[in-house]
Amino acid sequence: MDRRDFLRGTGTLLAAATLPDVTAFAEEPPTYGRAILPINRNWRFHPAQVAGAETQEFDDSSFERVVLPHTNISLPWHSFDDKDYEFISIYRRRFNTPPGSAGKRIFVDFEGAMTASTAWINGVSLGEYKGGFTPFSFELTPHLRREGENVLAVQVDSTERSDIPPFGNEIDYLTFGGIYREVSLRVVPSLYLDNIFAHPKNVLSGKPTLDVDCFLAGKSPRADLSLEVELLDGERTLAKTSKSIRVLAAGDPNSAADPFTSAPAYSSTETVDDPAKQTLSLKEIDGVKLWDIATPNLYTIRVRLLHAGKIMDEDTRRMGFRDATFTDHGFSLNGRIIKLRGLDRHQTFPFVGQAMPARVQRQDAKILRHTLHCNIVRTSHYPQSRHFLDCCDEIGLLVLEEIPGWQHIGPEPWKLIAIDNVGRMVRRDWNHPSIILWGVRINESPDDHSFYTRTNALAHALDTTRQTGGIRNFKESELLEDVFTINDFGFPLRKPNHPLYLNTEFVGHTFPTKTTDDDERQREHTLRHARIHNQLASDPQYAGGIGWCAFDYNTHANFGAGDRICYHGVTDIFRELKPAGGFYKSQCDPSEEIVLEPAFHWANSDESTNFTKAVVCSNCDHLKFYERTDSAATKPWDLIAELDPDRGEFDHLKYPPFILDRSQVKRTNRHGWGDLRIDGYLQGKQVVSKTLSGLGVDQKFVLLTDDTTLQADGADTTRVVMRVTDEFGAMRTYANDPVVFKLEGPATLIGDNPFALIGGTGAVWLRAKEQAGTVRLTATHPRLGSQTIDLNLTAVAAEPL
Repeated sequence: MDRRDFLRGTGTLLAAATLPDVTAFAEEPPTYGRAILPINRNWRFHPAQVAGAETQEFDDSSFERVVLPHTNISLPWHSFDDKDYEFISIYRRRFNTPPGSAGKRIFVDFEGAMTASTAWINGVSLGEYKGGFTPFSFELTPHLRREGENVLAVQVDSTERSDIPPFGNEIDYLTFGGIYREVSLRVVPSLYLDNIFAHPKNVLSGKPTLDVDCFLAGKSPRADLSLEVELLDGERTLAKTSKSIRVLAAGDPNSAADPFTSAPAYSSTETVDDPAKQTLSLKEIDGVKLWDIATPNLYTIRVRLLHAGKIMDEDTRRMGFRDATFTDHGFSLNGRIIKLRGLDRHQTFPFVGQAMPARVQRQDAKILRHTLHCNIVRTSHYPQSRHFLDCCDEIGLLVLEEIPGWQHIGPEPWKLIAIDNVGRMVRRDWNHPSIILWGVRINESPDDHSFYTRTNALAHALDTTRQTGGIRNFKESELLEDVFTINDFGFPLRKPNHPLYLNTEFVGHTFPTKTTDDDERQREHTLRHARIHNQLASDPQYAGGIGWCAFDYNTHANFGAGDRICYHGVTDIFRELKPAGGFYKSQCDPSEEIVLEPAFHWANSDESTNFTKAVVCSNCDHLKFYERTDSAATKPWDLIAELDPDRGEFDHLKYPPFILDRSQVKRTNRHGWGDLRIDGYLQGKQVVSKTLSGLGVDQKFVLLTDDTTLQADGADTTRVVMRVTDEFGAMRTYANDPVVFKLEGPATLIGDNPFALIGGTGAVWLRAKEQAGTVRLTATHPRLGSQTIDLNLTAVAAEPL
């Protein structure tokens, strides 16, 4: 069955409706050139339905002026009512028709709005899009005013509607509300490039081939059309090819619109299977460097549509050359078996839910790859920001991306939207080399043969280069996907029951841990993650594992800890590491980072009886432990123990934890609780040292920022972290003081003020306003004084419309 037959047979035309209807345009002279025009500033917002707000004449001067990404309501970081964001709101944006757009087509492209969006242009209804995690577009062309102002109005329904995935039952995460991703106008010629898919072949041969699928839509000139494809390494051309195309003659039985793409039929001088798609091949390309985890080499594909030798349309995509496949002996990347080690990610943040811009989304990828040293992330449980995925491409972080959902499968109309989500996810993201697996099943849902046959068939029809997986939580599940992906929270783990097998969740809700929990819980939380990865390393048929989860996240009242937080992360909701995060961090090669992370607070009675076991996560091969009495710098250090990694319990880990049984330590001084020093060694050479204070006194207040420069676009944002530490920089876990902020300059503080520290730490975010200048944030601790950070806000061009 080809993909057009598949869609006819299932009736799932929704899943393919990413190309516009092209029948409405009459014959007219061809137009040339495209423009992508951001419209993220100068929106007007009102947090309620307002009669008549969709009309052009409506007076919105009393509405709040906002910049996208935007949350429909700011909330505390925990202990709020999730019903507070479940309401219908209205957004309005005035703009002039772009100059030079006569004869062209104009679309508005939304990257994401939660959850259902009904749009009007100049009072004319454009329809409703149902879905919060996938992109959507409306065509504006017939309704725009060539002179004067246009008004785009969008009513956003942020309630949990049972007709839209992931809703219909309960879900263990919050979706929040608003137009939380970017919006732009796309101005294209009458015939244009709708999408590009660049997929390499034979990448391990040394001279790979690159097939480039060019999807055309619109009204075509009658003759002299060609396509040109160029592979670029920066500005340097590595390979180039072109071919002529022509419109099929009227009356030709193949000239009907293709129901898969809803696009007009085209043919080239060659025979093609899909008349809306033109494929050009660059063969035996010299000088290509592979995309890999350590060397994420990226290239650009530039496609030009030419009419009579003139560039009619041009577009680019970024891509990489890599061979990624799950095998019966593990996951293979470029012919090398790699054990996958990663974490699941929710894309939500304190105070603003999902409405964070590019910089903050990218920072999460950097934390996963560079701080936690993961090599894979799962986008649980929905497609996530393109900015996050772009960063994964750039830093070598593999991705399992999946469709929206959580356990529940709705009736047939609901399923059609879910199938549509598959199509939109794949078509948006098929050029990302970081993505190695499409998740085409609703997380932890029951089997549904017909439904999942369709989701798999669509993913395979759209992208023949990647395998599919489907996240289930029971071993007897029917396997319709390529890879058996399963959430397994038990220990020991189930043995693989299929040749291609990947664990996609473990630990998580079975052992939630707060930063303020005592040493016993921190130790067990850390060791549970270590035990799972040790078992995964014991059998090559385990492709690896993705732990639940990276960051604590907001959830509904009947999940988590009752304060709208699931404390399942190896970091807290502010992205600050818990001791279990230290285990992931320690699993990298010492050439990348030498890691020494104690999984304890260093307090004599911070557990039910006494401090019994000291767990340290490190990639050193030997540790030495020293104590000195009374935390006196003048006192000598006494060597109390030397340890090698625990290869008894963790015999398959490359870098097992170190476990010091303090009952076996012969201490020279048993009076008083002093400082502890741990020295790490590699091949007999000391390479790292860490000291923990025995004083039990909060000594330092630290303020850290992820960035020192922002763009003054009204949206750019960075995190500011607060920490209270001992004199050696170790976190003081029970510091809970109120920190007061003073903000000067053109920025907005996202977060509480005052902010009560939790676990000795916390974070706020600074969002730039639309004015260049210097921002100063002063944070004052009640006893430890003030710290200040300065940000430089650089001017950016005004939006053209």
